[in-house]
Amino acid sequence: MSITIAIPFYNAELFLADAIRSVFAQTYQDWELILIDDGSTDRSLEIAKSVNDPRVRVFSDGKNKRLATRLNEITTLAKYDYIARMDADDLIFPERLEVQMKYFESDQNIDIVTTGVYSVLNDLTIKGIRGQAFESPTFEDILSRKVGITHAALIAKKSWYQRNHYNENLSIAQDLDLWIKSSKKNDLKVKSISDPFYIYREEDNVKLKKILKAYKNERRMINKYSDKYLFKLLFRSYLKTFVVNILGIFGKIHLLQARRGSENITEIQKNKFKQALETIRNTKIPGIDEV
Repeated sequence: MSITIAIPFYNAELFLADAIRSVFAQTYQDWELILIDDGSTDRSLEIAKSVNDPRVRVFSDGKNKRLATRLNEITTLAKYDYIARMDADDLIFPERLEVQMKYFESDQNIDIVTTGVYSVLNDLTIKGIRGQAFESPTFEDILSRKVGITHAALIAKKSWYQRNHYNENLSIAQDLDLWIKSSKKNDLKVKSISDPFYIYREEDNVKLKKILKAYKNERRMINKYSDKYLFKLLFRSYLKTFVVNILGIFGKIHLLQARRGSENITEIQKNKFKQALETIRNTKIPGIDEV
């Protein structure tokens, strides 16, 4: 089964080449790679266009339409029936696609497969590991955030994306909105693997303004979609906002980074991480590393 891997990017010149390199390092090689520019003003587009491989397609219209619009465009651009998400500043384990596609092969009723993540700083220092094993959560599970779907690490059927679209009016939390909407209409057949196969740079996500905006959007979704537990869910959201504001006042927002994953990382997990990085770093990108 062929896969479309999609990397939307905006001013990601520091990390984009390595993100692409981790795609070329995959053990599962039946893929195309779509690189879609969102109006970058740095060298990101130049880097993307430097890749010389027929499986790689670059799209740029010079506009900054934001992530949700680009993700909807990817559904139209994708050649294949499975679409793998990835952010431009992240890396993926060499086995990522192979592992996830095995779940689709064993159960064609599943629409989405996602994995756990290594949460890292920009220099790839590991801060934690997180991931949940679950399958087809209920609407209440999604709305209450009892389970979390790792957005950038997922592979989804193109047919699912054709039925479920991102809200292009949202600049943040587009993924949560998508899960809530699709779950509400009983169209969220997702399987989550707890094992980490995605390397997620989260350092720049732990910003006060960004977190508060995400919680504000969360409350809008609760008000819009909740049939019950409304006040409980709103109270929890406002409480999180209060705590984050207090951390911001005392300059302790960085503590949230530590909470984004377990710090009890085993030597086996550390070694797997090191081996994955070594494989990625030793992988050549045609056109960038090979002239």
